[in-house]
Amino acid sequence: MSDSLIILADGAEAAAYAKPAIAGIFDSTVIVSIAMMVLVGIMVWKKVPAMIGGILDSRIAQIRAQLDEAAALRADAEALRSEYQAKLAALDAEAAAMRERAEGEAAQLVAKAKEDATALVARRKRMAEDRIAAAERSAVAEVREAASKASIAAARTLIAERHDGKADKSLVERAISDLGRL
Repeated sequence: MSDSLIILADGAEAAAYAKPAIAGIFDSTVIVSIAMMVLVGIMVWKKVPAMIGGILDSRIAQIRAQLDEAAALRADAEALRSEYQAKLAALDAEAAAMRERAEGEAAQLVAKAKEDATALVARRKRMAEDRIAAAERSAVAEVREAASKASIAAARTLIAERHDGKADKSLVERAISDLGRL
């Protein structure tokens, strides 16, 4: 290649390059523009934009289907979540009701135990009072029996000392006359 220099207007030197050209008229810019126009023409003739559009449309449809499936899955997940939340709330309510029933039963058991203890104390008190009363009656009966035995013995002694056959006869006659009045 030959090295030729081009002198610029300001005095600087620049290396001259050979520019490709066809028939001296068409330089590189025109050639690239024509090649692009031919390429675009072939692409339009072979319906490449329609194919690209179809590919893009099918990809959009796939993405839309995936989004719809994701939305359905999300709706299912939310339904399951709300169902389990409802079940959890029901279980919480049931647990609270069971706790309240247990507390009520415990309170009833405590009240019954207190009532039973009170009744037991009252029964034992009554039994003790009955035993005391029986012991008192027994003591009173023993005292009466001892008093009656003593009074009988005293009466015998007094009668034996003070009464004789005449006194007995008058007593018998008076008792018989009293029987007639009845």
